[in-house]
Amino acid sequence: MKGKKRKKALWILILLITAGVLTGFSLGIVLSVTKDLPQIQALEGFQPSAATRVLSADGRLLAQFFIHKRLPVSREDIPDDLIKAIISIEDRRFYRHAGLDVKRNFGALIKDIQVRRLAQGASTITQQLARNLFLTPKKTVIRKLKEIFLALQIERRYTKEEILELYLNQIPFGSGAYGAGAAAEIYFGKKVSELTLPECALLAGLPRSPARYSPFNHPQKALSRRGVVLRVMLRDGNLTRKRYEAAMKAPLELVPRGTAQNLAPYFSEYIRRLLVERFGQNMVYRSGLEVRTTLDSRLQTIAEKVLADGLDGLNERLIKPESGGSGSNSTQDTVQGALVALEPGTGRIMAMVGGKDFSVSPFNRAVQALRQPGSSFKPIIYAAAIESGLTQADHVWDAPISFNLPGRKDPWKPENYSLRFEGEISLRRALEISGNIPAIKLLIRVGIDGVISTARRMGLTSTLNRNLSLALGTSEVTLLELVSAYNCLAGGGVWIEPWGISEVRDRSGHTIFKSQPLRRAALSPETAYILTDMLKGVITGGTGRKAGVLKRPLAGKTGTTDSYRDALFVGYSPELTAGVWVGFDSGRDLGHGETGARAALPTWIQFMGQALENQPPRDFDRPANIVLLPINRISGARTGPNDPNMVEAAFKTGTGPES
Repeated sequence: MKGKKRKKALWILILLITAGVLTGFSLGIVLSVTKDLPQIQALEGFQPSAATRVLSADGRLLAQFFIHKRLPVSREDIPDDLIKAIISIEDRRFYRHAGLDVKRNFGALIKDIQVRRLAQGASTITQQLARNLFLTPKKTVIRKLKEIFLALQIERRYTKEEILELYLNQIPFGSGAYGAGAAAEIYFGKKVSELTLPECALLAGLPRSPARYSPFNHPQKALSRRGVVLRVMLRDGNLTRKRYEAAMKAPLELVPRGTAQNLAPYFSEYIRRLLVERFGQNMVYRSGLEVRTTLDSRLQTIAEKVLADGLDGLNERLIKPESGGSGSNSTQDTVQGALVALEPGTGRIMAMVGGKDFSVSPFNRAVQALRQPGSSFKPIIYAAAIESGLTQADHVWDAPISFNLPGRKDPWKPENYSLRFEGEISLRRALEISGNIPAIKLLIRVGIDGVISTARRMGLTSTLNRNLSLALGTSEVTLLELVSAYNCLAGGGVWIEPWGISEVRDRSGHTIFKSQPLRRAALSPETAYILTDMLKGVITGGTGRKAGVLKRPLAGKTGTTDSYRDALFVGYSPELTAGVWVGFDSGRDLGHGETGARAALPTWIQFMGQALENQPPRDFDRPANIVLLPINRISGARTGPNDPNMVEAAFKTGTGPES
């Protein structure tokens, strides 16, 4: 009897020790699995990285900046068809389990044992969410156990609908899309709430293997996978037979890759740089900002089209002289161009094109290229002259001149483009004909420092050389700088810093930045109006006369640099200021005779004509103390209506020529 009791006690002891060892082993496994698990309550404030969206002023999507493209959406915006499709194909017992589908996992375990590796996927939606949020995709037993523990915790803390919303905002759908919102836009160019049944089924089939079923790269595999999803939806009672059959026949209708950034790529990159400078890389690429810009998508579309057409025409014209008329190009160098449009009175950037093709050359010639403005710099000299007390009727001698300059062996003898001299002429006439000699003489009269000071007030920030060639526009500036100076004239003498970002909101819709552009009184309103009046003369009777075809009040100036390396036209109406530059990046010449009037002005005319076609012509606002007097445009003397060269010219009260 005592032996039996001892044996029984021994077995009990063995069982207790075994149970203790197993319990300790189990606890050890649990502790090793759970010791470094993240806290599930972190999901309370979890915000996955999201794409920053850049919009035009009229709400058109221009670009998105992201590392993983994600456009968070709420459960209310997700179509029921997408929910049902995901559940049917990924986790049909989703609403009946507590995070772990025991039956499905047991079947997967048997399969893994048979093939002696972790091959069979059996993760529930909740497990997939846990893995994507907190774990690595590497298949190991420890990772699988961690995944299960996390899934059970998630299920205890969140409702099924909350889990679905998190899942559909986190899961990868391929092609850079993370979450259903981004996937709907990348593949179909629409909001997730607008998805059709066939589109929902296609998206639901992607998370299993986004690369294998990519509709962009493998359209037939994607359609086949969509069919699988539709069949399981029908099996589960989530589809009627009629809807199933219609969806199976639906074609695969995708938007072209990169559709969202077809408009304004140069401007979008300009905005990206500004955002990174202000907010930093991490915030721009991960925090889901919404950026409202000043860009007018209609004007931008016009700008891109007319500049491309203008460059194509110019390139064809240049090829013919080079090839002797054969039309074959002997060089890979292609003429480039840029166009910028600003709104007078506000400084808003309305349109920006920085080159012929962003995909070929992302260098933005509107804001990054420093080029000589040529004669388009001259209005700044005349502004300084008028501001100093001269009038447009005052005289300047257009006659040969030479200068002995330090370090130069021979005298410098500047010439006019026409190689002719007109003698004593009015300042108005000198600007109309874009005379080089009169501009140099005015620069001397006003003083280089005075002209540079005026240029600075009008928005030119680049280095300006302190020499007489400044009058010929030899100091390099950006097109945006130059257009902003003309916009100062259009705005009545007030310079406003060009700006492209109106407002930035965080992912919750709160405004975190609102533009407050710099502004200053650069010129008196009277000087600005007189310069505008003189620049109207450039169009009615000077180098910009081709623009008269638009039959509306316009002011502007051509620009041509030495050896025809750069051609420009910058001008404005009361509603819009725009500048066009064309040239070669290499600095080679455009060819003899390719002046601003020939190479750039036609594009400017096309842009302004289409941009303003729905706006009735109106003249520039005249300050109260400006009077219009009839003068001879060449001599500047008072004249009468019978004079063929008579113009009504603007003067400050009491400063006009006597009759």
